[in-house]
Amino acid sequence: MAFTARKRRRTSIRSDVNLTPLIDVMTSLLAIFMITTPMLTTGIPLSLPRGDGQTLQGDEKTLDLGVNQKGEYFIGTQKVSSQELLPKIQAIVSENPEIKMIISADKSTSYGNVIELMALLRAAGYTQVGLKTDAEAMQVPRHLTKRK
Repeated sequence: MAFTARKRRRTSIRSDVNLTPLIDVMTSLLAIFMITTPMLTTGIPLSLPRGDGQTLQGDEKTLDLGVNQKGEYFIGTQKVSSQELLPKIQAIVSENPEIKMIISADKSTSYGNVIELMALLRAAGYTQVGLKTDAEAMQVPRHLTKRK
């Protein structure tokens, strides 16, 4: 029986990384986050009134205060009682003194509920408060437009 010497091949280790699975996973995650992110920012269901005021720039920090038809108060999406409202706002403002307050109210909410919230804020010393409106341009009645 004759033994022949076989030539051994040196197998080199591949040191490159296959990126295809990584790209597939990242694309799937991107699609999932793009679909779910708008659902997370819905907050409380409000039908905002229309207005044509200036919009805030994206770099400004805002605290969204809400009041619904029943007169219930919200900080962001969290429901708070009228007794808890000011202490929570004061805690938030102490953390970030530059924050701007915006009141969101359903257009069918009583005017008194919005004024009551504004009065609470004014009594606590917060005078820089804005009102959130729908981004659609409000139609101005013809008799209010300037004639040339």
